[in-house]
Order: sequence, then structure tokens, then C-alpha cells
Amino acid sequence: MARYRGPKSKIARRFKEPIFGPDKALEKKNYSPGQHGPNKRRNKQSEYAIQLLEKQKAKYTYGILERQFSNLFKKANAAKGVTGENLLIMCESRLDNTVFRLGIANSRRAARQLVNHRHILVNGRVTDIPSCQLRAGDVIEVREKSKNLEAITNSLASNSNNFDWLDWNSGDMKGVFLQAPERVQIPENIKEQLIVELYSK
Repeated sequence: MARYRGPKSKIARRFKEPIFGPDKALEKKNYSPGQHGPNKRRNKQSEYAIQLLEKQKAKYTYGILERQFSNLFKKANAAKGVTGENLLIMCESRLDNTVFRLGIANSRRAARQLVNHRHILVNGRVTDIPSCQLRAGDVIEVREKSKNLEAITNSLASNSNNFDWLDWNSGDMKGVFLQAPERVQIPENIKEQLIVELYSK
């Protein structure tokens, strides 16, 4: 299945944000990657370049490739409401992202792998499609045979995040997608209006 498999630190340094999680390389080298490093002179970025970078940041953050992201934008544009907000809400409502938010996995990459390897149930059924869009009331749980997996137990033990649109029962390793989040609840530093402007050209 197509996904980005390249270096994470290099991408994080490009955006100067830990979009893949804590990164020691980013802390040590908080400047853009490249041969000349911090001494590299960059001309003033064009409006298009700024918009493109914001789209790339959103894609890398949620682990979505170009065609899938473009299709997601079309759905967001066709839905009622603000297009940019709809886009981020759809990204947050993906199954792999929700598994990550619940703390079952410590990264979106790990969450995607858990879903692909059939460790996650949605409403009692094995679901191995990371891009599956969740709806209010959907129940996400760890498959019974997978509850003792070290990767899952370690991730849950170190997770301290709580999100208003999710409810998690640690005893049963089961969570509920209460509702789609509102834009103000989404913690990602993404300027979605720039993405809308880019696709609207």
C-alpha cells in the first residue's frame, strides 16, 4: 500500500516543526536541511510556495499521499460548511488518526500498521483500511488476540492525551468516536485556508 517511507527528520526540519513527533535531530539542527545548512540564503517565498508548503505539511502530518489528499479536498469542498475546516475534520476522522489519538499507537505510522495488520475492530468488525472515515458513535477497540502486544501496551501506558471528541475505556481497550471534532479542538498547526487557496487556483 502506498505511503511515504522516506526520512522523517529531513521533512520535519523542512517545516521546522516536529510533525512526526519528538525529534532529536530537529532540536539539534533547527534549520532547513541541505548542503549549506543554516548559511543557505533563501529568496523571499512566493505566495504559491507558501501555499504548497502548507499543503505538504498537512499531507506529511496525516500520512496521506497526493491523489488521496486531492480526493479528500474535493469531498470537503462538496460538503456543507467551510472547506478548509471540513478537510481537517475529515483527516482527523480517519481510522488510523483516531487509533493514534486514542493512544493505541504512538505515531500515525504505527497506527496505520496496526490497522493494516488487522489488530483493530470498528463496531465489532475487523477493519484494515486506515482511511476509513468514522462517524459519531463508532466503537474502536483492540482485537482480543492483540491486547497483549507490547507495542500497544507500551503506547497506552505512556499516553496522557485526552480529546473531547473521543472516549476511551482503558480496561476494555475500547474507545468511542463521539463526534467529528470542531476546528478549534484540532491541535495541529495547519493553516487550512492556504490549502484551499492553492487548490482553488
